[in-house]
Amino acid sequence: MTSIQQRKNLIFALVGMLLIAAAGAWWFLLPTGLPAGIAQGNGRIEATEIDIATKIPGRIVEVLAREGDFVQANAVLARMDTQILQAQKAEALAQVRHAESALQSAKSLVAQRESEYNAALAVVVQHQAELDAAEKRLDRSRRLVGEGATPEQEVDDNRARVLGIKAMISAAKAQVAAALSGIEAAKSQVVQAQAQIDAIKATVVRVQADIDDSELKAPRDVRVQYRIAEPGEVLDSGGRLLNTVDLSDVYMTFFLPTEIAGKIALGSDIRLTLDAVPDYVIPAKASFVASVAQFTPKTVETESERQKLMFRVRARIDPELLKQHLNQVKTGLPGKAYVKFDPNATWPANLAIRLPK
Repeated sequence: MTSIQQRKNLIFALVGMLLIAAAGAWWFLLPTGLPAGIAQGNGRIEATEIDIATKIPGRIVEVLAREGDFVQANAVLARMDTQILQAQKAEALAQVRHAESALQSAKSLVAQRESEYNAALAVVVQHQAELDAAEKRLDRSRRLVGEGATPEQEVDDNRARVLGIKAMISAAKAQVAAALSGIEAAKSQVVQAQAQIDAIKATVVRVQADIDDSELKAPRDVRVQYRIAEPGEVLDSGGRLLNTVDLSDVYMTFFLPTEIAGKIALGSDIRLTLDAVPDYVIPAKASFVASVAQFTPKTVETESERQKLMFRVRARIDPELLKQHLNQVKTGLPGKAYVKFDPNATWPANLAIRLPK
């Protein structure tokens, strides 16, 4: 074979390799097959996480939930040691009983002072009647003295009696005023005793609330992900015991460029596929579209730079659908989200809803 022929063969080989590379590049750059009006983004299944934590510091007595357990709202997940709280409650209840006894004593004192007041009023009335009679007797004796029928001494005696009765009336009125002041003082003691009872009862309620909070309950239907603490450990206020997820609020977060995100409305149809189960297509709705780009170039000068703006979108799965497949819901799974930003677009056959039975 001549050198010319060898060069020709080499040229043909190179041309063939270039054609193959071009064909491969053309195949790689082919459209994804999505119809107009539908876009896609990568994301990961997430759910609302809820930490079960202590309200007050204390020692863990028992943890009733295990990792992976499904628990219903208000189910007891763990209990804290309440011995000190129970002692505080018993002390406060004893103080309530003591304060209630003091209240009864104060009320009895009010009744006593009211009796004294009424008695003092009766004495005033009695002396007032005596004064009326004494004044009439004095007037009568004065007329009789003028007629010479009664000695002057009787007039003097009657006058002295009138003055004495008036003095007794003044003293009785002073007793009335003192008894009235005693009533007000006794009533003040009643108010103070009642206020003390209310304050101590409030302490009982507060301690009971701490006792109730020592039973850590599920705030809603959740699945336990992690046990962070074990029985016997002492936790501070806010110490975490369990990490749970609310499987009624499951979603996928993904990102779309500006020209697509601007066309998505809340409630837009979305279809989700997961890498772990690619045969399933899960329906969802757009529940959130960010109003601010998540990452932006330092300088935006050209149209190509503006294309780098990406907006976060959240696709939420229907809670009723989640209830039907609760045991199969897993967070953290990667997948893809396909969003229909054009209401007139039609879902392709490969994105028809397919759910596990």
